[in-house]
Amino acid sequence: MAGDRVAAEGSEVSGLHNGRDVFEYALLKVVPRVERGEMINAGVVVYCRARRFVEARTYLDEGRLRALDANADVEGVKAALRAVEGICVGGERAGQAAGDDAGRRFRWLIAPRCTVVQPGPVHTGLTADPSIEAERLLGLLVK
Repeated sequence: MAGDRVAAEGSEVSGLHNGRDVFEYALLKVVPRVERGEMINAGVVVYCRARRFVEARTYLDEGRLRALDANADVEGVKAALRAVEGICVGGERAGQAAGDDAGRRFRWLIAPRCTVVQPGPVHTGLTADPSIEAERLLGLLVK
């Protein structure tokens, strides 16, 4: 199309989405008793390839968690959610993923697992600001 330009190598063609970029996100679910299949949403991980951006926003409603399991390890769940945030931040907080780029860290975080904190399926959208999108999704789907 006339007027469109190719953005940095490996990113989306700009100009097609009015300044918005494609992003992906997955909810973080807390499943205190896997055998029962009950869960609550406790966070969201947002990834935007064009901006080399990955961020997690978390919020744990302890009352809802205890309603599912009165003996839930609240501190353990909080630690797991903080670990996800640390991996997104990168650097020293990311542990073994410290040297990985944003996309690789996102893919690792969304890999299926059978733990108390689990990622949900990946969804996509368009955003002008992935950080604001993360906060919006947290408010809409978690809080």
